[in-house]
This record gives sequence, structure tokens and C-alpha cells, in this order.
Amino acid sequence: MDDHTKIHAVIFDMDGVLVDSEPLINAAAISMFREKGLVVQPEDFLPFVGAGEDRYIGGVAEQHNFPLDLKEAKRRTYEIYLTLVPSKLKAFPGTLEFVHACREAGLLIAVASSADKIKVRANLDKIQLPMNFWDAVITGEDVTNKKPAPDIFLSAAKKLGMGPPECVVVEDAVNGVQAAKTAGMRCVAVAQTFPVDRLRDADVVRARIADVSLPDLAPHLGKD
Repeated sequence: MDDHTKIHAVIFDMDGVLVDSEPLINAAAISMFREKGLVVQPEDFLPFVGAGEDRYIGGVAEQHNFPLDLKEAKRRTYEIYLTLVPSKLKAFPGTLEFVHACREAGLLIAVASSADKIKVRANLDKIQLPMNFWDAVITGEDVTNKKPAPDIFLSAAKKLGMGPPECVVVEDAVNGVQAAKTAGMRCVAVAQTFPVDRLRDADVVRARIADVSLPDLAPHLGKD
């Protein structure tokens, strides 16, 4: 990215960045597999975090050589997940404040999530940042190729009317960082799902979203 290109838009991943949803989708998928007669472990899902639920569920089924009706399995996983959202889903500390700070700084703000719209809507409604609050929302249903392919971030940039160098991505997952960099975008990673050393390909790594500053998104945002 050209150092002189100014950032005009910030694209947030959702799960593991804005909301602490990874434990909930993990529990829901484990329950779904248990109902179908397969015992799986939480860590089985780690390679597929950020790649959308088709891959999240399907990848684990492949690992175990377990035949699965993926469409029905995903439907059931979301069904279980949505029962957990009202009582258990929370935004990460500092999320709402930081999103509002981005808007107040004059940045366009978008969500680009590999999840299906039913999950995106439920999550954003729960943390009072509904879909109509954002300048753009792209879900996994809007693109054919999921992360680590760059398509979802390129689609978000297009919807915002921005070129890739004008966008910065906030991600938590290895697949998401790779997608952002492949898209030609600056990337700030938060180590809320993966350890810092797995996220080194990002331009900036912070422990939590509460630790991310506007100058982390773009150095020029720290200047008067």
C-alpha cells in the first residue's frame, strides 16, 4: 500500500472482533454433531475460523470422515446458536465506543462477515449496532469464495465506493488477515481468538479491540 494513500473506510469482521461469538458457535456446532452421533472437540474447528459456517462445519466433518447433509447441519447449528444469543452474546469491551469513534473521525464503516445473514443480523441487533447503522454490510451469502479469499473485503470496498488501499480491515482470524492482505488492504488484527504470533501478517496486532486506536487504523488519523 502506498504510504501516501489515506484511509477512508474501516471494514470490521464480526465474529471474534465485534462480538464474543466464537464460543457460542463452537458450542452450537459441537451440540449439532453430538445430536448426529459424532463427538468433536472445540479445537477441531480452529483451522476453519473465519471461513464461514459451511467450511467451519464441513471442514470438521471432513476431518472425521463423517458424512453430513451440510445444509441441514448448518440450519440446525444456527437454530441452536440463536437460542444462545439473547442471554450469552456480548460485544467485546470497547467495541461500541471504537465503532462510534471511527464514524466520528469521518470514516465509512462496514461489516464483512463470512457468516450467513441470519447470524449477522442477530449478532448486530444484540449489540445495538443493527445492519442499517453501517454504511455497508457484506455476508457470506453475498460472495462465492470465502476467506482466506479476498472477495468479501473487495465486495465491501466496492459497496463503499472505495479502492482497496483506502480501506483498513479489523480482523481476529488467520484466514481473515490473509484475505485482507490479499485484497491489498491494511489490516489491524486483534488477538481475541488466535494468539499474537499467529497474526503476524497483519500490519498492526493488538491484544483486544479496546486497545486499538485510530492511528493504528491509519497513521494520518493521529494528526490534527
